[in-house]
Amino acid sequence: MNDLTQPFKRLPVAVIGTGSYVPERRLTNSDLEKMVNTSNEWILARTGIEERRIAAADETTSDMATSAAKAAIENAGITPEDIDLIIVATITPDTYTPATSCYVQAKIGAVNAAAFDISAACSGFLFGIKTAVQYIGCGQAKTVLVIASEKLSHIVNWEDRSTCVLFGDGSGAAVLQVGTGLDEDPAVLATDIGSDGKLTDLLIVPGGGTAMPTTEVNIHEKLYTLAMRGNEVFRHAVQHMRDSALSLMERTGLTADDIALVVPHQANLRIINAVTQRLGIPPEKVFINLQKYGNTSGAAVAIAFDEARRSDRVKKGDIILLVAFGAGLTWSSAAIRI
Repeated sequence: MNDLTQPFKRLPVAVIGTGSYVPERRLTNSDLEKMVNTSNEWILARTGIEERRIAAADETTSDMATSAAKAAIENAGITPEDIDLIIVATITPDTYTPATSCYVQAKIGAVNAAAFDISAACSGFLFGIKTAVQYIGCGQAKTVLVIASEKLSHIVNWEDRSTCVLFGDGSGAAVLQVGTGLDEDPAVLATDIGSDGKLTDLLIVPGGGTAMPTTEVNIHEKLYTLAMRGNEVFRHAVQHMRDSALSLMERTGLTADDIALVVPHQANLRIINAVTQRLGIPPEKVFINLQKYGNTSGAAVAIAFDEARRSDRVKKGDIILLVAFGAGLTWSSAAIRI
């Protein structure tokens, strides 16, 4: 019988593989100039985005998730049969039920895995990492596949220039397993998540759920699309991303000098600059790819993490700080040694 008076020894956890996927179609700022009253100069000055990827009409969230998952599985050197748990973070599921993760499980052949979805918007990937760490650390799973996948083009109001210029489609994934626990070996050093449900109205898809079902009467109001109070979101994003990262750094004893690279949520270049300046991180230690993909919600930090991990900007033993913010409001961060 276990002695419940003894402290529980958690297992170390490591990211052993990553992958990502973006659709082929590019939607440039010049393309948007033909669709809404905007300009390339206006978009660049306020966001830093040059183009975004748009999924094909018949390309689902689970299709994109599957592509990212296969890349991560190959990178990790495992088989789908090795996976115990699949977590998909998404706000654009294939269907309300079953979960998008179940479609992914079938498509990759992960016959031994349980599967469920989480909804934390742009913070979703790191919420998934946090959840995977708990499962593995407690000995309830050996191999966990975390995916963030979004088809935001499906819920964007393409007549609203304040939001349609921001978002794109894509998917990113990571495979986590028990780590060695040795210094300098891969490890998830710490994670942090938080929420403030009093601010749900700042970034929301108001219609389509039980609170406001889509009807013939209100469908023309486009209540099934994203609505955002941009200035307030900006302020809270900077505050909570900074605070989450600082809390994580304090708990781990990390300083700005210890961090090789920061991978922030790819929402807006001004937000990224404000957050990293407040953390004392110089621009050369910040990974940015939003100019290519725009904001892909939870997939943004996942795609950026994969691209950063495969780049020459980091090496084995380096520590990457990931930080995100999204609707909910939610925020999250993770310190990962690669």
